[in-house]
Amino acid sequence: MRPLLAALVAVAVLLGTAGCSDDEPAAEERTSEHARSEKGKTDKKPRAETRPSESRPSEPRPSAPPLTTTFVPAASPRELAERLTTAEDLARDDSTADDVRQAAAFEAQLLYRQLGRTPEWERTARAAVPDRYRADLDAHLTARHSLRSVLTTLSDELPAWEIVEPAPTADLLRFYREGERVHGVRWELLAAINLVETGFGKIRGLSTAGAQGPMQFIPSTWAAYGEGDIDDPHDAILGAANYLAANGGDTGTISGAGVENALYRYNNHGGYVAGILSYASILERDPRVLGELVRWQILYLSTIGDLWLPIGYRETAPVPVRVYVRQHPERHLGTVTD
Repeated sequence: MRPLLAALVAVAVLLGTAGCSDDEPAAEERTSEHARSEKGKTDKKPRAETRPSESRPSEPRPSAPPLTTTFVPAASPRELAERLTTAEDLARDDSTADDVRQAAAFEAQLLYRQLGRTPEWERTARAAVPDRYRADLDAHLTARHSLRSVLTTLSDELPAWEIVEPAPTADLLRFYREGERVHGVRWELLAAINLVETGFGKIRGLSTAGAQGPMQFIPSTWAAYGEGDIDDPHDAILGAANYLAANGGDTGTISGAGVENALYRYNNHGGYVAGILSYASILERDPRVLGELVRWQILYLSTIGDLWLPIGYRETAPVPVRVYVRQHPERHLGTVTD
């Protein structure tokens, strides 16, 4: 089989690529290695919340054709670096056709995960990528290793989830920037949390127990810091900004003791804090990466490896992973040890 991008890149080269804005719905990942602990509570009084003045999300436009994959893992660190560079170039270029851009983002996501499982390749791959992507590669690997440390056990069942289209990237960015303006919490931190918690709102849990919404609030925390609809991306992002600010995250920076304390209160694990800071650093260097990350797919790390849950996946009860793979073998995209 050919790598995921090969056919799409050939089409793009032959036909030219039409520009497509980040306003369109995209695709993205769940860092589901990330085990959820109950969000920390605080004794501080909730801040008086300024009611959002910006518009609600616009109606999503029709999405690109359904994404499929013929992903083949890289055979060497140099091949991985070459494919990753091509994927990153395409995913960040506004002139790339949207279907190619989605495939490029998925290819990059899968290659970062493969490299994260192959630490003996990291040094060679890092040396082989261009300087412009080296810091981002380091941050992706730090995020993967850090978030993986949060999870102590892997599941042999897929959760009762529905995977849906996210809000348009332009709307999400506007909500993050509103959170920064109103509460002093950098937008990159809000975006990184939204990515790690629910893949920018793609994951909808079908259970009413536990954390809820695109920023994963437990009801008691939402009652103190949220306003509006816990499932609405605008309201949830503003609630998260309010919560982080109340816990010292309103420093106007993406690092420092106040930010780290606020993130730790959000999820009580050092690996979670490091993962969020790493993704935020990528967005700080190049805000265009937000569109790429929103295009990432939901990948669930199970006892048998990475399983792709595409847009449209919906199960109201847990599904054994081996049953899922028998039904959808093409969605088994990496073992735990490869």
